[in-house]
Amino acid sequence: MDIQAKIDQLRQQLNLWSQQYYEQDAPTVSDYEYDMTLRTLEELEEANPHLITPDSPTQRVGGKALDVFRQVQHQVPLQSLQDLFAPDELIAFAQRVAEQTPNPVWIVEPKVDGLSVALEYEDGIFVRGATRGDGQVGEDVTENLKTVRSIPLQLFGAPHRLIVRGECYMARSVF
Repeated sequence: MDIQAKIDQLRQQLNLWSQQYYEQDAPTVSDYEYDMTLRTLEELEEANPHLITPDSPTQRVGGKALDVFRQVQHQVPLQSLQDLFAPDELIAFAQRVAEQTPNPVWIVEPKVDGLSVALEYEDGIFVRGATRGDGQVGEDVTENLKTVRSIPLQLFGAPHRLIVRGECYMARSVF
């Protein structure tokens, strides 16, 4: 199989998996399998930049917003975090940070994979919560997020406008 055909095959598979996960809420593969397939595509496109297309899964974040929720245009794009899978990737990341920040302080915690959300506060009052969606447009899930007791509905001493990014998840013990 030539490189173009392999890239096309990977794009088609990743787009199908993204549609199942983000739009149908019915994932068919593990996050790890998706991430490894995406990594393969990224490596092929990096080695063949002339084959990168604007519609490649490597050029976007998340999925499109569903019609059942009101859409929200993010004032600040909600980008995804970059995954690391191998020790050499972690070492390279640490070296890049050390070049930009002398004596960095590290805090390491287990990965929590949930629903990325942006919480918007005006004059300290929670006014809207939205999913990441495609990074530019998400879904208004304000009323759903108000049921999460750990999300404060009021912040004292907050600036006039504050947008907080977080991850909403349910622990297995609660589920």
